[in-house]
Amino acid sequence: MDMSSREIRMPLSEVVAVLRDLNEFVVSLDRLGSRRAAGTVDGYAVGEFIADWDVARRLARARRVISEALETQLSEDDNAEIDALCDQGRFYGPDSAISPSADQPG
Repeated sequence: MDMSSREIRMPLSEVVAVLRDLNEFVVSLDRLGSRRAAGTVDGYAVGEFIADWDVARRLARARRVISEALETQLSEDDNAEIDALCDQGRFYGPDSAISPSADQPG
């Protein structure tokens, strides 16, 4: 499937809600990263942010909004191809072959 020229329509209110959440996460994580580099915050604060700001649920909602738009507007084969591409992502956890710091300069 050539995805470069394909378009998916989504309600503007949903796009804005997802974009707002993503912006909050990017800015906040950047600020936490800067503070961690300066030694004024530890890794515990990142976990606290993720829990307190309900990051996992909000990211899952963003994924669901986009997935629903894809599922309703693309063919089953196209969606299967997208699912396969998403399954190739890097995932944190004990089964991961890449440690969280493996790609970070030491």
